[in-house]
Amino acid sequence: MSANILVTGGAGYIGSHTCKALKAAGYNPVTFDSMVYGHEWAVKWGPLVRGDILDGEALDAVFRQYAPQAVLHFAAFAYVGESVSDPEKYYRNNVVGTLSLLSAMRRASCRHIVFSSTCATYGVPQELPLREDHPQKPINPYGWTKLMMEQTLADFDHAYGIRHASLRYFNAAGADPDGEIGEDHDPETHLIPLVVYATQGRRGHVEIYGTDYDTRDGTCVRDYIHVTDLADAHILALRRIQDKDESLTVNLGTGNGQTVREVIRAVEKVSGRPTPAKEGPRRPGDPPGLYARADKACELLGWKPQFGDVETIVGTAWKWHEKHR
Repeated sequence: MSANILVTGGAGYIGSHTCKALKAAGYNPVTFDSMVYGHEWAVKWGPLVRGDILDGEALDAVFRQYAPQAVLHFAAFAYVGESVSDPEKYYRNNVVGTLSLLSAMRRASCRHIVFSSTCATYGVPQELPLREDHPQKPINPYGWTKLMMEQTLADFDHAYGIRHASLRYFNAAGADPDGEIGEDHDPETHLIPLVVYATQGRRGHVEIYGTDYDTRDGTCVRDYIHVTDLADAHILALRRIQDKDESLTVNLGTGNGQTVREVIRAVEKVSGRPTPAKEGPRRPGDPPGLYARADKACELLGWKPQFGDVETIVGTAWKWHEKHR
């Protein structure tokens, strides 16, 4: 009989791709999602339980019904700009919600959790590529909530023996290569879908924020990691913390960065169409470069990204958006 895994936020972008990976790996993913940002069509590989992680009774009920072996925790608000204008929403959902989830895990004697963290906990890079021991100095409330969640997990590990894997993502991108699920945010803030929409004619243009950075072509550099590679890392991390009974923290990125212009060129190449783009001023708080050193994930998890180049990543996104436009 397949082991149940509780997936909070499993109806979202990365959560749903991970549910597919869980099913393929022989688990039964149980999605627990408030559906504020999730999609019912993205839940295809196990049951959907509608509920909020702030609701302890709802969590207790799902733990009683499914007795999950472990938790994969994706449920968090993740719009940086909104976190600045409405920090209360972010601290309540992300930090208090995680505390509520961990309390429910304690009541149910569930001892393993894989957590979606972020490179936003590092803040402005002092050196690149970013390693796990880089100082963590977030520059927005979203990053602070994720760092507080990491700290809460570390304290629960020490005090209660709840083992965790904190996975610090860089820029999740692309779509399921089989075309079953993909990226659909409202509002959309991620570069690759915005470039795709502009190329498809679904929006007037894509904005390039800043062209005078000290980078290859003057535009920002980011580390784009395919969502399926992220999903696979969660399975490996889950097995590692269960087998070794010890917590871990790793970066998940390719170790290579692409500029904004390079992403636009990749979409143009994949689509065979021009992308309307406008150049604008820098956005406050945008570092010139953010890319990972991911050796630790390779060493501890045996993980290696399969979708290493930006054209392949963009190709899966284009295919998904063309199918669902």
